[in-house]
Amino acid sequence: MPMIDTYYAIAVIALMALITFALRALPFVASRWLQSHPAVRRLGRFLPLAIMTLLLLHTLVGSAREHAAGPWPELLCAGLAAALQWRSRNPLLSILAGTGLYVLLRNLGAG
Repeated sequence: MPMIDTYYAIAVIALMALITFALRALPFVASRWLQSHPAVRRLGRFLPLAIMTLLLLHTLVGSAREHAAGPWPELLCAGLAAALQWRSRNPLLSILAGTGLYVLLRNLGAG
């Protein structure tokens, strides 16, 4: 089995590093254009909420299928987190309370 030429391997690694760096630097280089583009602004208004909603639904459905109690513990915890966020506007409190209740319910055998 022939060995890979050392210079060829170094060139390939250098090219991969250059492409990786360019891809990571591109958003910073294009940030001025991205900030002023109307399509990017429109996406920035609704996309984070849409992604979080999809992640939440995927998690709720996936967890509900794995446990005999059904979706009730997940819905209760999501409701608690939503209510706390609505009242306090404190994401850390909402996340911690919802997660804490979920862990408590799962460990007490609610699912």
